[in-house]
Amino acid sequence: MSLVKAKKHLGQHFLTDKNIAEKIVNSLIHHNAYDKVLEVGPGMGVLSDFLLQKKEYETFLIDIDKESFLFLQKKYPDLGDKLLNADFLHLDFKSVFPSAFAIIGNFPYNISSQILFKILDNRNQVPEVVGMFQKEVAERCTAKPGTKEYGILSVFLQAYFKCEYLFTVKAGVFNPPPKVLSAVIRLSRNEALHLNCDEKLFWQVVKAGFNQRRKTLSNALSGIIPKEKQDDQNVWTLRAERLSVNDFVELTQNISLKLK
Repeated sequence: MSLVKAKKHLGQHFLTDKNIAEKIVNSLIHHNAYDKVLEVGPGMGVLSDFLLQKKEYETFLIDIDKESFLFLQKKYPDLGDKLLNADFLHLDFKSVFPSAFAIIGNFPYNISSQILFKILDNRNQVPEVVGMFQKEVAERCTAKPGTKEYGILSVFLQAYFKCEYLFTVKAGVFNPPPKVLSAVIRLSRNEALHLNCDEKLFWQVVKAGFNQRRKTLSNALSGIIPKEKQDDQNVWTLRAERLSVNDFVELTQNISLKLK
């Protein structure tokens, strides 16, 4: 089989190190929570080779690249309709997976944030994610309050998932090598399916706080709750980056009461 050519416009950097591929696959741990795994952007199947050896779950592959899809059809002729030539960002999860499933992949760096928000939108169906991201994105996912990496993505992911930075990956194990370091993270779904607050308002509060992250919350959130309705709690004098997920939940509860 002729090899697949990496396409810049798809953000493709094919992993070539089999030891790292195996390590990524073995980072999936919650097998009792699902019996199906979807690999996003398998390329030439370096992760897929190890996924398909696992008997505790069924492996599905999805790739938007027609060339990769045709290559994988020949490489794995028994996969049948478990191999999808489709755009993950537009995939209707329920149409393919009637129950919970895990997601794994060496994710295209140019759409990594969109992938994570797609997962967040379908969080109740996805108990676990293991993925390779640009190191900077991985650090944002796992960042702690008070750090410059901590932001909207950090709060939303950590509200619903335990986020773990597993290991860093150097550029030399990819073809072509990216210009940045990469990292593998694991997201494990929290047991609580919902936050203890108005979740729609929670999302609005977090976004508004970080969209003007140099301002105090009193100023940044004045479009949601007028200053005259804000109380004298210390939280209003802080910036969004100082608040933990629980702090944002409590702030949302507070705002809900004030807006009634």
